[in-house]
Amino acid sequence: MRSLSVTASVAFALFAHLTACASSPPAAPAAPPAPSASAKPAEASEPFVDVPTAKKLVADGAKLVDVRSPEEYATKHIEGAENVPVDTIADKDLGPKDAPIVLYCGSGKRAARAAEALRAKGYTNVHNLGGMKRWDE
Repeated sequence: MRSLSVTASVAFALFAHLTACASSPPAAPAAPPAPSASAKPAEASEPFVDVPTAKKLVADGAKLVDVRSPEEYATKHIEGAENVPVDTIADKDLGPKDAPIVLYCGSGKRAARAAEALRAKGYTNVHNLGGMKRWDE
């Protein structure tokens, strides 16, 4: 007799729960997450910092980093730039994570890859100048 009473109680609770859920309006669909800067391909979306801003950042103490090969750097580079090839930048300590860093290369693509790698390491103040020729604009 007790098991019949327990079964009836469980059945009633289940019925009450199902009917309560059935009468509720459907929940609104969740909004899609906002796109993040890191979700975009770096080569296609990395915005260039304008030249006057880049020069001011460097004048105010930002680290200027040439991410081209040592051979390219030896041929010509912006005065004061440190050479850290893009393929090694993830292994390099460039100082405090919030200190400004201005990156450049030949066209901006390698600098964009370097910026992505640095942001993945937690650097938060990274700027892509683009190609070295822009510095003289």
